[in-house]
Amino acid sequence: MSKLSDLILLLALMTLVGLWLKLNRSRELAVGEARAQCHRHGLQLLDETVGLRGLRLRRIDGQRMLERCYAFEVSIDGDDREPGRLWMVGNVLTGLSLPTIELQLKEPGKQPSSTPANNVVPLRPRLGNDKDIH
Repeated sequence: MSKLSDLILLLALMTLVGLWLKLNRSRELAVGEARAQCHRHGLQLLDETVGLRGLRLRRIDGQRMLERCYAFEVSIDGDDREPGRLWMVGNVLTGLSLPTIELQLKEPGKQPSSTPANNVVPLRPRLGNDKDIH
């Protein structure tokens, strides 16, 4: 019996280590995406880091996918700290919120709105299709 419980404990430990490595890799991808988006929009990514803020299920092409939300801080002029968020499914950016920019990728079957709200500047999604999401 002792060998069986040791094996179960070892498998549980290996599962936790594997999950931690996968989440760490996802966070590294999110840091790279945040860095690229800040560079694209002329912002400075502060602390060069992101933090996982939430998980949610999202339906894409009829499949439920796990979407991760990461929060980070940016500076517009070097003297301020403003919040930013990005949402990712797998390795694909699905949403972005910066101090002056809000990007929501089109949901399947819905038309994007043509008028921005208040200070929101609409952006075009990156080229590619939803089938690239793993």
